[in-house]
Formats: sequence, structure tokens, C-alpha cells
Amino acid sequence: MTRIVIIGGHGKVALHLSALLTTEGHSVTSIIRNPDHAVDVAATGATPSVLDVENSTTAAIADALRDHDAVVWSAGAGGGSPDRTYAVDRDAAIRSMDAAAEAGVGRYIMVSYLGAGPDHGVPAENSFFAYADAKAAADDYLRGTTLAWTILGPGTLTDQPGTGLIEVDPSREGNGATSRSNAASVAAAVLDLPGTAGKTIEFRDGTLPIAAALEPQP
Repeated sequence: MTRIVIIGGHGKVALHLSALLTTEGHSVTSIIRNPDHAVDVAATGATPSVLDVENSTTAAIADALRDHDAVVWSAGAGGGSPDRTYAVDRDAAIRSMDAAAEAGVGRYIMVSYLGAGPDHGVPAENSFFAYADAKAAADDYLRGTTLAWTILGPGTLTDQPGTGLIEVDPSREGNGATSRSNAASVAAAVLDLPGTAGKTIEFRDGTLPIAAALEPQP
């Protein structure tokens, strides 16, 4: 049994993920900001832990991560204020990476998005710019850590039923639809695949079973 902590535990991907992981026999702690969300988290089999990571120190986050084997960042400001987007998607995410190192949690999974990076191409005047810029900075910082990191880049998230079928390294043009269920299944899969450490995996809904799609290419 692996002890996994999910930051942003009430998000839709996170709820799918915690249900998957607990069904597989893992112990899951889901960090949430709003105590009213504890019931939804507990219904997945995870243990809710209330912590506002946006306003928490690295040391406080490290205390929450300690005694776990892996951390999954699935939190986000959810749009709105650019200042809050930077505070959560960049600054709090980076503190969580430092906290993982401080707590001795070596495995770190970042849920990012398809096309993230300094070449995201989003104009500064676009309302999506702050999110794209914040995620680029957080992902880049993670790549520079000593953590066993994996960055996941799902396409545009939907609430369609999960098929367990994906396409890895898809074109960034056109329809990149990715069900939240499939995104969670990929996160669960990479947690069991140490060989995915140090890799960025971009994907969308497709035709290959997840296990086959994630196999190392010859």
C-alpha cells in the first residue's frame, strides 16, 4: 500500500483519482481548503485534510506531506483574479515542491495541461495568460528540483465518461478533449511507473489503452 497525498483534493480530477487509488488499496490523504468539501472527499475513501495552501508556509505544507510516499498537485485557482492565479498555480505550487523535498516525499506528480510551457503562445491580453504563465513557471521549477517528478499534460478537460484509452504526444492543434476520468487514470498509472519520473507526458482521449500508451518507446 502506498501513501499518497493529493493537493486540491476536491477538484473533479482529484475526486476521480482518490476513488481510483483507494479502490486499488492505496492510502490517500486529500488536502482541501474548504472544510465543507470534506464529505465529498471522504466519500471517495480518502482522508480529508484541511489546509489553505495558498496562504500556508513551506513548513506548514511539509508537515501535511510528511509520512507520505508521493504527492499529486491537482490544485488551481480556477481562473478569475490574475493575482490569485499566480498565488496558487505558481507560488503555492512551488512551495509544495520545496515542502515535498523538506518532508522527504520524493515522488511528485504535477497535473498541468497540454501545451504548457514558456512557448504557450497565449497573448498577454488574453484572460488565460496568467494561468499559462503561472503553470509554465511552476513546471519549469519542478524540472529543476531533485524530486522524482512527472508532469502530466491532459488536453481540454471534459466530463465525458472515461474510456481508459488515450493518445500520447498528440498535436496541439484541433480537438484535445480529455475526460477528467481518463486524466485521473493516467495519474494513477504513472504513480505505479517509476520509469515515468523525469518525463512530461502530454495526452488526450485516444485509442490506446493507458498502460500501452505509457510504455517506453523503443
